Amino acid sequence: MAKRETKTPIVDPLKMGDEGPEQIHVSKFYKEAKDGKYVSCLEEDIRTLYQSFRKGAYVSNNGPCLGWRENLQSPYQWMNFNETLLRAKNFGSGLISLGLRPGPSTFIGIYSQNRPEWVLFEQGCYCYSLVVVPLYDTLGPDACAFIVDQTEMQVVVVEDDKKVNLLLDKAPRSLRKIVAIKEVRPATLQRAKNVGIDVHTFDEVEKMGAINDHPELEPKPNDLCTVCYTSGTTGNPKGVMLTHANVLAGVAGVLLQLGPHRPRVGDIMVSFLPLAHMLERCCENGVYYMGGAVGFFSGDIKELTNDLKALKPTLMPAVPRLLNRVYDKVFAEVQRSSVKKLLLNMALSSKEAEIKRGIVRRNSIWDKLVFRKIQEGFGGRLRLMVVGSAPLSEAVLSFSRAALGCLICEGYGQTECTAPITLTVQGDFVAGHVGPPVACNGIKLVDVPEMEYYASQQQGEICVKGANVFIGYLKDPQRTAETIDKDGWHHTGDIGQWLPNGTLKVIDRKKHIFKLSQGEYIVPEKIENAYIRSQYVEQVFVHGESLKSCIVAIVVPDVEVIKSWAQENNIPGTLSVLCNNPDVKQLILNDMILWGKEFGLKSFEQVKDIYLHPDPFSVQNGLLTPTYKSRRPQIRSYFAPQLDDMYKHLD
Repeated sequence: MAKRETKTPIVDPLKMGDEGPEQIHVSKFYKEAKDGKYVSCLEEDIRTLYQSFRKGAYVSNNGPCLGWRENLQSPYQWMNFNETLLRAKNFGSGLISLGLRPGPSTFIGIYSQNRPEWVLFEQGCYCYSLVVVPLYDTLGPDACAFIVDQTEMQVVVVEDDKKVNLLLDKAPRSLRKIVAIKEVRPATLQRAKNVGIDVHTFDEVEKMGAINDHPELEPKPNDLCTVCYTSGTTGNPKGVMLTHANVLAGVAGVLLQLGPHRPRVGDIMVSFLPLAHMLERCCENGVYYMGGAVGFFSGDIKELTNDLKALKPTLMPAVPRLLNRVYDKVFAEVQRSSVKKLLLNMALSSKEAEIKRGIVRRNSIWDKLVFRKIQEGFGGRLRLMVVGSAPLSEAVLSFSRAALGCLICEGYGQTECTAPITLTVQGDFVAGHVGPPVACNGIKLVDVPEMEYYASQQQGEICVKGANVFIGYLKDPQRTAETIDKDGWHHTGDIGQWLPNGTLKVIDRKKHIFKLSQGEYIVPEKIENAYIRSQYVEQVFVHGESLKSCIVAIVVPDVEVIKSWAQENNIPGTLSVLCNNPDVKQLILNDMILWGKEFGLKSFEQVKDIYLHPDPFSVQNGLLTPTYKSRRPQIRSYFAPQLDDMYKHLD
């Protein structure tokens, strides 16, 4: 195994000592971690994503690799590993035929939803040591143009006509060629030609590559593998530079932590979370490495259940929003019938008791009576789900474990750490934390005195060091130096707390914090996490000002719940009309305050007024980042009149 050295004393993660503030927690799943060495690979000869994919082809004995379906009525069809490798190599060779130079100083973009061609493109790039740069809708045309410009990319692989046009809206000078996966209209081809850009089809490039058959240039472990752009809430996006060694270390750390539950030959993973983000990229590459298969959703998230029923996956990476939706739907349904409510509560307490004893199954009487429909909605064969990207409430996690009858691991990570930093361990069925560190990194907490978090009290800013930590932001030494300190620790900006059993709980964010006029600190995201549990609340944004003594909120109500409440109470009107109804506002505000109390909010942390808005914050209207986090400055300026108005009435 490859190791990385660190010179700092290490603390056993499952024993809390009092060695002063500099306590470094490491994984228990790697013996040498306590000597300050971090895992960077599972096998000496598998150190790049080029090698790991070929290992998967070998262990699966050329098993199924990529699955897709033509439409919602048709079954999944599969491409085996060898065919995938051959087509990927041909496509990569075709890119070289288009005039790209092999080697890790050539950047190439991909602007597409998840589909088999994404992986053919990715593996094709690795055959010639090219660097993959994902673009995605929610970056917007300005950010996409900035990325193409900063990476000086000449070629972008684009999914369809619509995306080609979005790219052409702000086409930077360096862009010379577009490779289209689906058909593009003649008008679009002409538009591209007018700005000096050639459009080729994916098939054409693949055929050209097969004919020319350029010799491969295999990447080295420390070669750049990908530049993944993260859109901050302000300024230009930052290009996170990750090497093959970084990504493989992240994958290895997770595989070690999953132990006997890790992906294996015969597993099928559903791919629907965006491949443009590292959570999905790491999951897929881990599955390919172990010889498993990946089936792609049809492209419409509303039809995910249809895809899951056809695919019957065994593995699923997920985000809290998905599980929250299932939870809310089930609980809204049983409210109408006391018998159903009683049955659900009995089923949950029985299954939760089993889970505490380490029994995870879907063949109990309660599975047949109560949870069968939910399990079938996920395909009926799920054995492992990995949840990341945002905090998941304890209630939803416990419910999901009982209802789905599969192992659910919750992770915490960042793009800058190739995705994983911590991951919950099989056998730990207590919710409310994100697990211990993965084997590829160590974690320490650092004092944040202005927020009264101190490492000596097991709280502070989460800092990460290890084989998965990125090498810097592309062409941005200043922001790199602000994030990675001189000793190589990446400062995440998240606030964590060590629990007595050595697991990490993410409790706060360093940046979004303001003071009220009496000097109380307000952490809006903590308050929002309490209010979002209200069945009436779809989205919430908490706002305060240093000259005011209280806080207010913008609330987007849950359409279905509010409409059914209005019907029961004979209140007519569309959602816009209901948002202006004082009774509706009072109902929602009262419920939010109750949830605030439940979460232990202090009185100054409770909102004193709310404004109901019928349209959700979305990536399209610029109020959410591509990873669905609130763009706080944008929301603040968008709702400035309403926020001012609320304060006028409160004064």
